[in-house]
Amino acid sequence: MISTDLKPIETRNPFNSEKLVSYDQHTDQEVEDILSKSEKGFKSWRKTSFSERAEMFKKVASDLKSNKREYAELMTREMGKPVKQAISEVEKCAWVSEFYAENAEAFLEDKIIETDAQKSYVSYEPQGTVLAVMPWNYPMWQVFRFAVPTLMAGNTGLLKHASNVTGTALLIEEVFHKCGIPKSAFRTLKVSSDRMDNIVADNRIKAVTLTGSEGAGSAVASVAGENIKTSLLELGGSNAFVVLADADLDKAVEDAVFGRYQNTGQSCIAAKRLMIAEDIYDPFMQKFEAQVKDLQSGDPMDEEAFIGPLANSGFAEDLDEQVKKSIEAGAELRMGGQRGGAHYSPTILEDVKPGMPAFDEETFGPVAACMKFKNFNEAIDLVNRSKFGLGASVYTSDVVAILEDSKRIEDGAVFFNSFVKSDPRLPFGGTKKSGYGRELAREGILAFVNKKTTYIA
Repeated sequence: MISTDLKPIETRNPFNSEKLVSYDQHTDQEVEDILSKSEKGFKSWRKTSFSERAEMFKKVASDLKSNKREYAELMTREMGKPVKQAISEVEKCAWVSEFYAENAEAFLEDKIIETDAQKSYVSYEPQGTVLAVMPWNYPMWQVFRFAVPTLMAGNTGLLKHASNVTGTALLIEEVFHKCGIPKSAFRTLKVSSDRMDNIVADNRIKAVTLTGSEGAGSAVASVAGENIKTSLLELGGSNAFVVLADADLDKAVEDAVFGRYQNTGQSCIAAKRLMIAEDIYDPFMQKFEAQVKDLQSGDPMDEEAFIGPLANSGFAEDLDEQVKKSIEAGAELRMGGQRGGAHYSPTILEDVKPGMPAFDEETFGPVAACMKFKNFNEAIDLVNRSKFGLGASVYTSDVVAILEDSKRIEDGAVFFNSFVKSDPRLPFGGTKKSGYGRELAREGILAFVNKKTTYIA
């Protein structure tokens, strides 16, 4: 199918609605050219040594560190991330680049297996071109955690980024190319979402990974499945943050505030559902509310600002609707609940229960849904009542006492005495409607390789 009416992709600053840049989409012929070059480029890229690829990504890390303020400001202009947090995101991208530069070769060493054969082993070989469909909320980090292990394994990569962060997508491409990674090994596709089915289905795409909404994941995975292709999905989350009566209250409060409101609450792994033991509920909430009130909102270019706008006004409207419907269903508004354009005030809801949007749905913004529990068994039941299963936090002074019971938590990760976070050294991914597959660590680089058995009789 030939696309004839290709509307430009426009980016806009959510803080002040200022138009930033209008980008022409790639035409069908340009997409065809990129796919062809990526397929051909794979044949040469896979032959490069681990040491060659590692040197390129070490240069990428160095470039990121040297230009972190400039790169961070672009993210802030495009999607409203407070600039101090954006700088941290650039630094984390440098970290994952260095991590795989140092570890990829060891992760992909042949695995010798003793059998009746003279020699038998498993080798880990690249598959070809991997397509990534990425979201706007961590516009550099989400791409890097896909691209670095994928390319270090010898695959080539194509990126379809969220349209509102097209500038960041092109920046990543530019950084890779100036650090020695050839154009045929990594490119950004400037295309609208309605053109993606044909690209996912193209025979030159060997695998696809998506981070985003449940609906987007289902659509992409469906096309990949129809065409018998590997897919990896990292979707939404409604992470539980469980505080037991014996927890360090001050640390739990501090982590709850950061874990819920960082990136203005626009994170799949944010601590969205706060579950507090009834014996300490009141003192916890008093401290929590006081600290949330101290969070500074404002221009995300101001380093003192912790809360910025949501990525666009439509997201703020959707969040406001979830809050209002939850209140109508019986939740209590403790603070916040005000919307203005793309801005939404830090909000606390109490008495949140299953059946309310604040419990059942992903609230992608600065809203904390708070509730009490009587004991850990009840808390585990509340954790598991969600259709999502990305991660959970549990705060206690006696981890050993509850470690066995915590295995009943159905999420992809459980963090004790810490909010959930991604770390290049640990596999990352969820269960249930939060998706499947794992990114990062050794598991992440194994996501898009052919695990080939060799048997020599």
